Order: sequence, then structure tokens, then C-alpha cells
Amino acid sequence: MSTRARARESAGAAWRLIFDYIIATAAERVAVLDRLGLTPAESRALSSLEPKAGRSMRSLAEEWSCDPSNATWLVDRLERQGLVTRVARDDDRRVKSVVLTPKGKRLRRALINSLYTPPADLVALPQRDLDALRAAASKLPARHGDR
Repeated sequence: MSTRARARESAGAAWRLIFDYIIATAAERVAVLDRLGLTPAESRALSSLEPKAGRSMRSLAEEWSCDPSNATWLVDRLERQGLVTRVARDDDRRVKSVVLTPKGKRLRRALINSLYTPPADLVALPQRDLDALRAAASKLPARHGDR
């Protein structure tokens, strides 16, 4: 077996284990969203917004790979909940930026903190395994919706 084929086989095995673990722990993430009163789409939208800067509707629709009307619908939902507001941009009054409100910033922080809290069985792994997992994961390129 070639080096490339062995790498592909090892990567496939690792990915299956990671993916299966993510699926197996989905209930924990769903519980976080339920506790915070968010749908998966709303949580993705909040995660896309930075606390200190607004985003145009166009950039959000592009990141979410959806039609602008769907992005508008989602932002409308967040706006009705008092989590975001639309603000005209100083450089082009025709373009609206979606900006987190103070309530939205608090909820986003709670969401990120909750979702980034590792499951107990992961924390229970031996330190050397956690260090190896962290080292391997740190070599993967960051993917943040092409922001």
C-alpha cells in the first residue's frame, strides 16, 4: 500500500471516529440550544456576527450559502427577539449592517461558551491523548465561513 493510500485510510478512520463522536454528542448541543431558546439556524447566525462589528446582509447570505431572502427571514427572527438590529452604514446608507444588540452579545457569549465546553468523556481522556489530539487538530486549517 502506498504512503498516500495509507494516509487516506488513516484519515478516513480518524474522521469516522470524530464524526461518529460529534453525532453521538448531538443531544448535548441540542440541549444547549433548547436552554438558550435558539434554533440551529439562529445559533449559526449569532455565531456569524462579531460583537464589535456589523455584517451586511449580502455577506451573511454568502456565508450561509443561502438566498438573500432566507438571510432576511432569519435576521428578521433575530431582530424580533431583540438580538440584532439593522443599522445603515455611514459609507453607504443603502446598505444595512446587521449588528448584535447588548442582549444578542450576551446570548452569543453564552452560546459560544456552552458549545465550546467539552463533553465530560473527552475531558476524562489521559492528558497525553488530549495533548496529541490538540496538536493534531491545531494543524488543520481554520474554516470560518470565508469571513
